[in-house]
Amino acid sequence: MSDNFPPPPPEQPQSEYPVPAQPSPWAAPPGPPQKQRTGLIVTLAVGGGLIVAGAVVALVHTAMSSVQDSIALPPRSEAPYSEPYEEEPYEEEPSAAEPDAKEDVTIISCTRDPQIGWQSAKVKVVNGSSTTASYTIMMEFLDEEGVQVAEGGAGVVGLEPGGSAVKKAQGVGEVPRGTTCRISDVWRTPSDRGES
Repeated sequence: MSDNFPPPPPEQPQSEYPVPAQPSPWAAPPGPPQKQRTGLIVTLAVGGGLIVAGAVVALVHTAMSSVQDSIALPPRSEAPYSEPYEEEPYEEEPSAAEPDAKEDVTIISCTRDPQIGWQSAKVKVVNGSSTTASYTIMMEFLDEEGVQVAEGGAGVVGLEPGGSAVKKAQGVGEVPRGTTCRISDVWRTPSDRGES
């Protein structure tokens, strides 16, 4: 060996992990990092989904239109238009021999219960008809100004001709002092029963 060459350097121990290479000081600088395309992929996926949804809606609309066109409607009536039929209320007119049912009922007393404030009326019913009859009596209770503040009712079953009965028509609900009683309606119907 010649003396002009220095001895070789001692060997360095090698690591298990490779050491990254050092860039050369004369190398060009690295370029900007590459852009990821995630936004583009999401935009294309959403746009494609909207296009598919629009196509499905158009297909359903077309199918519904064809079904609607195929449904046969009944032919239109050629009858002329007329107003709906309005039934006139049926009122049974008393015969000349039979008095009005309201004439068979009179108010005997009209009182307000001092403890609960409910109004009641005692009525006397005299059957003025020629047959056994049942009565339904409707009462209304009016305040001092004539405004209805409560209602009540009473009934008599199977009253013989010329017979009489006294019944209590109880109002429901508290009323003011000075409330008066008035018969609002009376119905008399023929009856086969002979008991009151």
